[in-house]
Amino acid sequence: MCDNAAIVGPHGVGIGLRHAHHADFLASVPAVDWVEVHSENYFGDGGYDLHVLEAIRRDLPVSLHGVGLGLGSPAPLDEVHIGRLRRLADRISPHIVSEHLSWNATSSAYLNDLLPLPLTHDALEYLCPRVQMLQDALGRPILLENVSAYTRFRTDQYGETGFLAELARRTGCGVLLDINNLYVNQCNHGEDAIAAIDALPSRLVGEIHLAGHSVTDIGLIDDHGSRVTPDVWRLYEYALQRFGNVPTLVEWDTNLPPLAELVNEAEEARMIQERFDRSLLPDASERRQR
Repeated sequence: MCDNAAIVGPHGVGIGLRHAHHADFLASVPAVDWVEVHSENYFGDGGYDLHVLEAIRRDLPVSLHGVGLGLGSPAPLDEVHIGRLRRLADRISPHIVSEHLSWNATSSAYLNDLLPLPLTHDALEYLCPRVQMLQDALGRPILLENVSAYTRFRTDQYGETGFLAELARRTGCGVLLDINNLYVNQCNHGEDAIAAIDALPSRLVGEIHLAGHSVTDIGLIDDHGSRVTPDVWRLYEYALQRFGNVPTLVEWDTNLPPLAELVNEAEEARMIQERFDRSLLPDASERRQR
């Protein structure tokens, strides 16, 4: 068991750095507080993408967000993958390194997806040493993200955030809370997003993600291809009340808009954070009495 301390990340609101916006970033640093990149896109030892990332790192803090390790997979952890991640982290000095609570591989196949785990005691026992191995290899604690799930298991013994809280208690990792994923799971499975937020001790949440989703005839799809919806913004406001102004990222990965539109979404999150900050101030009459 480990005593958790909050993993301190960059303040304010960030956006994902995507290839389509590289030229815009190099021309002028956008009005955001930090950027997040998918770690695997920068595992090479050179090339234009890494050049861009190193240039941007001089102006903005960077968070590394992994999508390919598959910590819950039945296959052994990929030590080559972890070594490349460590090399990138040493090169970039990110404020946060994160991964997903998911699996993606067997001994014979790799699946390009973030697949949900059974939330059981056995899964928890399996994951703890793997998370610890990753943290030991990186020399730092990581954040783990809840995922959108299109199926649940009858054997589940935890809610997803309750599972993450126990995993964090045992390993010292933190939580990357994806608000859109909570909303997708609420709509698809009838799960209670507010209860999921309440199941997390506030000190565990080191980063929040916001994104858009698609509505289909069979359910919601977490495709990161549109603006954040009003329902997700409202859940974000609730999360701020519980966790404070946690570093927040606006994700937009498909149907990418012009960079200015993405920055406007980040500004919406910033305004919500500022309203939350103002709500903590004493009112004018109370200030006058001091």
